[in-house]
Amino acid sequence: MKGLTKIKICGLFRPQDIVAVNKAGPDFIGFVFAKSRRQVTVDQARQLRALLSPDIAVVGVFQNAAPDLILQITKQEIIDLVQLHGGEDENYLRYIREKSGKPVIKAISVSCPKDLEMWQDSAADYLLLDHGSGGTGQTFDWRQIGESHKPFFLAGGLNAKNIRRAINKTRPFGVDISSGAETDGQKDPEKIHDIIRRLRNA
Repeated sequence: MKGLTKIKICGLFRPQDIVAVNKAGPDFIGFVFAKSRRQVTVDQARQLRALLSPDIAVVGVFQNAAPDLILQITKQEIIDLVQLHGGEDENYLRYIREKSGKPVIKAISVSCPKDLEMWQDSAADYLLLDHGSGGTGQTFDWRQIGESHKPFFLAGGLNAKNIRRAINKTRPFGVDISSGAETDGQKDPEKIHDIIRRLRNA
């Protein structure tokens, strides 16, 4: 994959969104299967995946979903990684990881350094650090991240204006952008291109 800091554009749900990311070239994109205004069905995700460049990995976003649903989607090779945003425990994480054979990303809310410390021995392959329950479009205090030996994605209120500062302060494995790449609730090709250009040229 390209670049030092990986880039994930999350919440794609239209064919034109796929056209935009195919041109811009992030490392990951996200399909949201959890209840959300960006939610996609399995059929929609399958159709969108067929339009996507093979160079871009797909993350499926779930929240307290039935494990069988996740395994059904992974078996169809619609997604390459599983991202969990609910109250999933370590047994759940290990089960999904072992049965699907896919890397698992666990989203956590960070309000103090201990929030990250307690997940350092998690079965998750990656962590995703967000504000509150996620999807708020708001940043959190990056000073609360502290040290992490487990690679993490930084999320929460990231956009073209603050993305480089965020990376310089937190040194994440990757960044996760959703509302920061939108205009009026829909993905904006110019914003996607601008964010990725700024990071690639950093």
